[in-house]
Amino acid sequence: MPNRQKDDLFQLIKSLGKGEKRNFKLYAQRHSSGTESKSVILFDALDKMQEYDEETLLSKNKRLTKLQLSNIKAALYKQILSSLRMIKDEDNIDLQLHELMDQARILYNKGLYLQSLKALERHKVLARQYHQVTYLQQAIFFEKKIEAMYITRSMEHRADALAEESDEIQTRIRVSNDLSNLSLQLYAWYIKHGHARNRSEATEVKAFFDEHLPKEKIRDDWFYCRLYLFQSHCWLAFIRHDFLTYYKYAQRWVDLFDAEPQMLLVETIQYIKGMHNLLGAHYDLRNRKPFFESLKKFELFYNTDLVQGNDNFRIQTFVYLYISKINSFFFTGEFSKGCSIVPEIEQYLTEYSLYMDRHRVLVFYYKIACLYFGAGNNEMAVDYLNRIIHLKVDLRTDLQCYARLLHLIAHFELGNSEILPYLAKNVYRFMAKMENLSHVEEAMFKFLRTNFHTPVSKLKPKFEKLLHQIKPYEKKTAEARAFAYLDVISWLESRIEGVPVETVIRRKFEKIKEK
Repeated sequence: MPNRQKDDLFQLIKSLGKGEKRNFKLYAQRHSSGTESKSVILFDALDKMQEYDEETLLSKNKRLTKLQLSNIKAALYKQILSSLRMIKDEDNIDLQLHELMDQARILYNKGLYLQSLKALERHKVLARQYHQVTYLQQAIFFEKKIEAMYITRSMEHRADALAEESDEIQTRIRVSNDLSNLSLQLYAWYIKHGHARNRSEATEVKAFFDEHLPKEKIRDDWFYCRLYLFQSHCWLAFIRHDFLTYYKYAQRWVDLFDAEPQMLLVETIQYIKGMHNLLGAHYDLRNRKPFFESLKKFELFYNTDLVQGNDNFRIQTFVYLYISKINSFFFTGEFSKGCSIVPEIEQYLTEYSLYMDRHRVLVFYYKIACLYFGAGNNEMAVDYLNRIIHLKVDLRTDLQCYARLLHLIAHFELGNSEILPYLAKNVYRFMAKMENLSHVEEAMFKFLRTNFHTPVSKLKPKFEKLLHQIKPYEKKTAEARAFAYLDVISWLESRIEGVPVETVIRRKFEKIKEK
């Protein structure tokens, strides 16, 4: 994946579509004196570049000097944003609400107070329809200002009605803020640490959740409060390996949008993340039919104009859709078939490299490595695991640990016995930082350390012993992390039976189909 220098202006220009670039040129022409401006020269130069390189930029464009460049870039950045602002988006609720508020202020400044109040009422109707409580708060404050300064006689008992409405909005905003903070903090905990590593961490996260959960009763029409509440429950359950509760709240998250489809236009990203979590919950619970039904629904959504017409929606949906597609191959045991979509994923990762955070890249690399490992292509698995190991990031320590463990197992499969002792020490040292290694992890390390040089012909009874040792932990919550990242049971069964891993997993999938 290319490591491009992330210059803000360069990123903005690269994010523009053909129509947006054409619109900028027209905008620049209208606001220029007739000669080609340095801003346009800079725009064209950056548009042609594949990677941002300031020295190359200045050497190829002599009209641009190093002293001027910073100011020209700042001016061009503002010009591009202004040109984008002029592209009318009839479906953008934010813009519609801003326009109605502007109308109300213009009428107010003209002394047309009753007309201003009518504009504010239209603003409030739209804000209520889309649950935009902060915009609603602005309108109420403006209404109170007009009513306090001018005798409008617009409604009897207006003061009491406005005070009551204002109090309700303040409560909604406060509860929504508390819940969104809780959701964000739990998600941040997961991004850094991954799943709870032991009972102590699970208890600690639950205590944090209980302490910060608002005590107010949340009404059914408080969309955002319910959204952030369901999200918070999702992250808590996911961190604690409580996949049934995770599914319950992920479904409620998605159901919010099914009940109020107009919110899909306003909170598209939230719907995308909700579908991602619902798919993840179905996968973790091995809900075969619901998983593939939801995957089909999500793929249809990916191809809608709403998603394809917006860069942010398209990129985010790509991430979650293709993670679920990879999971579908894990589900069915069709690892070799899954490897066929890796070039397509790599193409998208390159195309979207300016916009992809390292956490998502880390997840893709690990899942691709697992695809190749399951397909028996240990060389390619090692290649992708090396990318994770060499990616210097302080997040998802759990994923980085299991990448190293799978890396060790892949080398074991390849018979690279000369480097296994060295790798084992490094992996054990890295995972020991996590503290309290699980029984499964300890058993696997002991097996790998003591069987580096065991002839293949004598390994079967040792594999059987290890399987017998860790099998009882398969359903224990405290050990769930080990099985969530690596299907050790299926790997051991494949070695004992002398068949590929995907054959074992495919057989298990067929049994699920029969139920």
